[in-house]
Amino acid sequence: MTVSRHYVLAAGGTGGHLIPAFALAVELERRGHHVALVTDARGQHIPGKPDFLPAHVLPAGRLGKNPITLFKGLRAIWRGRAMALRLFDSFQPACVIGFGGYPALPALLAAHAARIPTVIHEQNAVLGRVNRLLARRVDAIATAYNVVDRLDRKWADKVVQVGNPVRDDVLALRKQPFPPLDDNGLLRVLVTGGSQGASILSQVVPDGLAMLPPALRHRLQVTQQCRPEDIDVARARYAAHQIPAELGTYFEDMASRLAETHLFIGRAGASTIAELTVVGRPSILVPLPIATDDHQAANVRELVRIGGARAIRQSGFTPKELAKQVQAIALAPEALANAAHAAWNCGLPHAAGDLADLVEGFGGAPNMDVIRMVREPAPAGMATATAGAARECKP
Repeated sequence: MTVSRHYVLAAGGTGGHLIPAFALAVELERRGHHVALVTDARGQHIPGKPDFLPAHVLPAGRLGKNPITLFKGLRAIWRGRAMALRLFDSFQPACVIGFGGYPALPALLAAHAARIPTVIHEQNAVLGRVNRLLARRVDAIATAYNVVDRLDRKWADKVVQVGNPVRDDVLALRKQPFPPLDDNGLLRVLVTGGSQGASILSQVVPDGLAMLPPALRHRLQVTQQCRPEDIDVARARYAAHQIPAELGTYFEDMASRLAETHLFIGRAGASTIAELTVVGRPSILVPLPIATDDHQAANVRELVRIGGARAIRQSGFTPKELAKQVQAIALAPEALANAAHAAWNCGLPHAAGDLADLVEGFGGAPNMDVIRMVREPAPAGMATATAGAARECKP
């Protein structure tokens, strides 16, 4: 019999922190629990927040090196901690789960003071600043990657890899085969970038695709998400190159577009890689160079190692280099299928359920053996990949 409990999820106000928090909220609510969200003003307006999930906005300052900034940040964190304690007094959470970002800090500090069990989830392959501050205090550290930089070995006994939870509509695509592709069929390319830096994709991708051999270029069908200030220029470039392209600033049906994609080009954010590996889509990834601790470059290294993606540093992301990498991965249908299968093997589709299992046990080490790490058979379209490309990412 399910025992209904209360849980608080604390996350910074960006999609990278909130997407896995939303996925966990849906799973916990599905199991009969009550869930609340603590975030900042940005977080309560992020698309995708479940209707059942109330959002509480707490003050949370950043801890900069400037003494004035540091003082203001500490004062805001202290105020947020006091507000979180009042929330916990009425909501009575069984566990508080942090997903990184400074807005998570006051809630986790308050939980520690109130002796409420705590779990942190790290989406990236580098432990983030706030999670590093909290790692010593929490009961469990859930990770998305098998190897996480800046994660001290002395915390190893409370670390468990669960993966990055993804949205249900994306997860449903895992059992679908890779879209059919032959030497003459359409090659569907999906291009997206985060709010920081999508401009480089609008500048480089149209010209890079135009440099492909005619036989490959004439098969292209591009879908690209652009920043509003870039969309007209990108549309003009595709038109000049006579490449069919659908451009928009936001696509609500991103899951259906991913379902028909043969090749993805974009950033290497944690949620992006989680979705690409759960679905099994080959990619060319351009890590955001200003990402904290260069974590996007770390995110992509395992996927590149096993052949599911190619990475291009932004400093070398030119039309010529992009064309070279697209040819290497997309010139032959079997190369794309092999890369898709390799990416699929890296997917951790049970991430939301495994993280829910962990927090249902209040995050203590004794319950870590309930975490599932199972491999299901590949869909028919993936199973044609060669054995050499089918190396699994180690869980």
